Amino acid sequence: MQDNHIEDIAKLLKTMSHPIRLKILCLLQDKEMTVGDLQREVLTTNANVSQHLSILRNQGIIAYRKDANFIYNRITEGRVTEVIKNMCELFCHT
Repeated sequence: MQDNHIEDIAKLLKTMSHPIRLKILCLLQDKEMTVGDLQREVLTTNANVSQHLSILRNQGIIAYRKDANFIYNRITEGRVTEVIKNMCELFCHT
């Protein structure tokens, strides 16, 4: 593995490693969700969810679309979905 790949992977994993961001990504695997939807699932404030979404957006992991007064978030980086799927298979199934 080349150094630039290692740097990119480490940056991605660091971004994903926060518990709230990881939970957001798990929730976004199957569908788009609004900040309010995510807030109810993650059990934190809208401001906190928005802050974590901003970090994920800045890293190019998620994107959003506006529909009237709602902003829908989705994962745009397919490799992230694969990483989450593999982590679930390794750690979540008994």
